[in-house]
Amino acid sequence: MRNATSEKVPLHSILRVNNNDVKEFTCGWGAAIINVSVTFPINKIIFRQILEGVPVGAAVGQLSREGIRLLYRGILPPLCQKTLSLSLMFSMYEGCKRRICLLSGNDVLAKILAANIAGTMEALLMPLERVQTLLQDWRYHDKFKNTPHAFRYLLTNHGVTECYRGMVPIIYRNGLSNLMFFTLRDRSKVLLGEKESLLTNFVSGALIGGFTSTVFYPMNVIKIHMQMKIGGDFEKFLAVTREVYISRDRSITSFYKGVHLNYMRSFISWGVINASYDFLKKIIF
Repeated sequence: MRNATSEKVPLHSILRVNNNDVKEFTCGWGAAIINVSVTFPINKIIFRQILEGVPVGAAVGQLSREGIRLLYRGILPPLCQKTLSLSLMFSMYEGCKRRICLLSGNDVLAKILAANIAGTMEALLMPLERVQTLLQDWRYHDKFKNTPHAFRYLLTNHGVTECYRGMVPIIYRNGLSNLMFFTLRDRSKVLLGEKESLLTNFVSGALIGGFTSTVFYPMNVIKIHMQMKIGGDFEKFLAVTREVYISRDRSITSFYKGVHLNYMRSFISWGVINASYDFLKKIIF
């Protein structure tokens, strides 16, 4: 049954982009810049563990031997991708949830649809994630000089579609993780109530983000194994999942190689994002 509010407000007024959408976008953008700068080295260690299946000490050793010059190699794509991604994540979720709730009067439906719409919109930015994967893979150190060079190579030799290799696990990951994150985040704000502060926002964001990223960590493993290849047929999601499972001695736990560092990075990252986002909201709104 339609909410009474939606009958009083014209449809075009509900759907129109407003100042709140812009402010939500800006808050997400600011929080993302801080996040990427702090967590990129940890992310690179996790990437090596996923790609090579090596323990953390070996991954750190690889990066140490490569030197500081290559430590931040590949940071431009995630800096661009994460700032836009988090901006879209927060603004699209909050904006869509508010509008769908007005139109349908169903808060649960609004949350589910908003989370998946935001996740799909984020997936459109995946060419940056695709290039980041190639730049962090040691096999391509001599092949690609930097981000623009990698993009030129993919577009010239394989076309736009190559930039979207591995899109299916990204859509699954984004939609489901958004739904879990925002549901738990909203619940935590209800529980905290008057006790909400910068510290509690950091802790709640850290715990929720760490838990969510751990649950959907295997999606990143599958995504990376799809994206480490250039050219050829696009492999099916289930086929790659089976291939990774067999190559890792048919062990489910092997899909969680590197998950400890991932949790640490996500704990710090989402704590900073959540606290920064709410802090910026108080200033901007």
